[in-house]
Amino acid sequence: MSHKEYLFTSESVSEGHPDKVCDRISDSIVDAFLAADPDARVAVETLATTNRVVLAGEVRGPSSVANDQTMIDAAREAIRAIGYDQEGFSWKTAEISCHVHEQSVDIAQGVDSRDNKDLGAGDQGIMFGYACDETDELMPAPIQFSHRILRHMAEDRHSGKSAVFGPDAKSQVTLRYVDGKPVGATSVVVSTQHHDGYSQDDVRAAVLPYIAQALPEGWLPPEDEIYINPTGRFVIGGPDGDAGVTGRKIIVDTYGGAAPHGGGAFSGKDPTKVDRSAAYAARYLAKNVVAAGLASKCTLQVAYAIGVSKPLSLYVNTHETGDVDEVKLARVLRELMDLSPRGIREHLNLCAPIYTPTSAYGHFGRQPEEGGFFSWEKTDLVGELKSAFGA
Repeated sequence: MSHKEYLFTSESVSEGHPDKVCDRISDSIVDAFLAADPDARVAVETLATTNRVVLAGEVRGPSSVANDQTMIDAAREAIRAIGYDQEGFSWKTAEISCHVHEQSVDIAQGVDSRDNKDLGAGDQGIMFGYACDETDELMPAPIQFSHRILRHMAEDRHSGKSAVFGPDAKSQVTLRYVDGKPVGATSVVVSTQHHDGYSQDDVRAAVLPYIAQALPEGWLPPEDEIYINPTGRFVIGGPDGDAGVTGRKIIVDTYGGAAPHGGGAFSGKDPTKVDRSAAYAARYLAKNVVAAGLASKCTLQVAYAIGVSKPLSLYVNTHETGDVDEVKLARVLRELMDLSPRGIREHLNLCAPIYTPTSAYGHFGRQPEEGGFFSWEKTDLVGELKSAFGA
């Protein structure tokens, strides 16, 4: 049942949030392996706490990368790039231990291609993709605006334009919807780590322009509904304030709760893992459906079995926002893109070291860049989709 008017909220977290520190480290290790060997296998998890990082998982790749010191160096560089050089968490002094081992031969034999068998899925699972016309990026507005606030704050922290902010931050945006469309913000929450010596008023004054910049003109909520560091002082942050683990921000990574999620996290996994690659493919197809004007919302689900190359199912739902036959749409999408693990990797060029930038501010709603970054955000199927449906 659709509601005529309702509120919907999504949150984002910055690259310095403890869980995102772990995502960044894990994806940095993925990129290090793929830079050395595009066919490398990586499944690395990270735990971070006060001045300590633990790496665990399984890999298969060149010995130049598949050794403890190289992975430890990648982790330390990731911490430096985020900006942590604090007493309780510093890239210089953090103790980093590596417990990564060789990939299981049982998993390898089910996944690898051999004889007449194509590359199989790295695990069973269901993955979802979603797109809608609420923003130019074809993303749900609450999550997109939440990301935008923190991304701009981080850009100015890194450039030195702002001397107030520390790396750790969270945002939350609540929008009012009328007839299924967002019309304004009813509240915004931003909690940001800050350097010692700044008052709560100082931090509020520093953050307010980023909120105004992120929201469409006229969408700012009343002043008493803008909550900035509502608990007060926030100097101790990051893994020193709270432990972090890879893969705990999957809703932040995707659609902010506006669409289903299959459950699998992305960071730390090479693209043979369909948790990651098939979720990217599903977003790619859903985005092209909306970009082609066939619907204003589109949800896709794709399912796999470990070691099996073909997807078990493809489900398409346009939420009664288009006039297309969804059965035909699913068939056309499967004709336009080979949804086997190998087909996805080749179509989207996923075997390159492109994953570190995905580790914060969302895997979706980003701009495709040279080198294959965010290739799943391209809308290069629009022409073929329009032709198939006479649009």
